[in-house]
Amino acid sequence: MRRVFGAKKNKDPPPSIQDASDRITKRGDGVDEKIQKLDAELARYRDQMKKTRPGPAMDAIKARAMRVLKQKKMYMGQRDMIYNQTFNLDQVSFASEGIKDAQQTMSAMKQANKELKGMMKTVNISDVDSLQDEMMDLMDTSTEIQESLGRSYSVPDDIDEEELMGELDALEADMEFEADAVPSYLQPEPEVESELNLPAAPSGRQYPPSRTNPQAVDEFGFPTVPQASLR
Repeated sequence: MRRVFGAKKNKDPPPSIQDASDRITKRGDGVDEKIQKLDAELARYRDQMKKTRPGPAMDAIKARAMRVLKQKKMYMGQRDMIYNQTFNLDQVSFASEGIKDAQQTMSAMKQANKELKGMMKTVNISDVDSLQDEMMDLMDTSTEIQESLGRSYSVPDDIDEEELMGELDALEADMEFEADAVPSYLQPEPEVESELNLPAAPSGRQYPPSRTNPQAVDEFGFPTVPQASLR
């Protein structure tokens, strides 16, 4: 059958907005290049007209400049049309992208809503309240267990107030006695004091020479100076 009627040709997909915008932008760039060339040619003719005297040569330069100017105006009209088409395509592209974003947002919200409903079916508010009450009971039981384990053994609960005050008074008397008593490690030992053989502290008067101290000392413990040496 294909040999008789031929195979069906596959149609090319229609161009997208981005493809059309790229094609028109490329055309606009080509038109801009042509306008730039015509501007350069007009500038050259203007310089020639400044250097040429009035006459047939001047008229010929003016005619060529007028022809180039007409071409420039034609290309400028095409460029304006291309710019308008590009602007319209950009607007359509922005609207299309906005609709696509809205569709994706709606799809995401529907999926999230579906998942949330499914999760809410597994959670019951009464179960949450019951769980909270059960947790409170467990915490109270745990507190009671800790208090029971923390009780002291062999400690009488019924202590007389007079007995307590007597114990406190006795404890205070013991503390005052310990504060007034001098510890044994602060008391000097006789043997150590005799071994050191320290001189006696001065009492504010002079001491005459003796067997142990052959030279007299003053009230500060320093040797005295004879009176004859001071004259």
